Amino acid sequence: MLHKLPNWLTWSRIALIPLMVLLFYLLPAPWGGIVAALIFALAGFTDWLDGYLARRFEVTSHFGAFLDPVADKLIVAAALVLVVDTAAGIGIAVAAIIIIGREIAISALREWMAGVGKRARVAVSWVGKVKTTAQMVSIFLLLWAVPVGPIPMFLLGEWLLYLAAILTLVSMVQYMLAAREGT
Repeated sequence: MLHKLPNWLTWSRIALIPLMVLLFYLLPAPWGGIVAALIFALAGFTDWLDGYLARRFEVTSHFGAFLDPVADKLIVAAALVLVVDTAAGIGIAVAAIIIIGREIAISALREWMAGVGKRARVAVSWVGKVKTTAQMVSIFLLLWAVPVGPIPMFLLGEWLLYLAAILTLVSMVQYMLAAREGT
C-alpha cells in the first residue's frame, strides 16, 4: 500500500480542483475565496508530502514522475483562472498568462529534451524554485483576498504574483538557453 500512496496523493491533488472551483463560486463571499485558498494550500501540502514519501521510502515511479508536475500545473492554472475571473485587471491577467504559458512551453521543452536524451539539461534551477514559492504564496493570498488585521492579503498576493511572473520569464530564458547549448 505504501508504494501507491505518493501517486494517490497526486491524484487527490487533481481531485481537489473541481472542489476548489465549486466552493469558490458556491460559497458566499468572502468564504468562497478563503476555502479555495485553504484547498489550494492543502494541495500544496500533498505535493510536498507525495514527493517526500516517494523519496523517503524509495517508491518513485515513472508514472508518478509524469503525473506530479501535471497535477501541479492543473491546480495552478485553475486557481489562476479563478483569480483572473474575480480580479479583472490587466496586470493580474498578464501575469497569469505568463505563468501558464511558461508552464506549457517548459513542459514541451522538457519532453523534447527527454526525446533527444538530454532532459538533465533542463532540470529545475534555484530560480525555478524561488519562482514556484512566490507563485504558490501569491495564489494563496489572492484567493484568500480578505485582509487579516492590517495585512492586505490581496495586495501582497498581487505583488508576489508580479514577482513570480518576472522570475517565470527569467527561468524560462535560462531553460531555453540551457536547452540550446545542449543540442
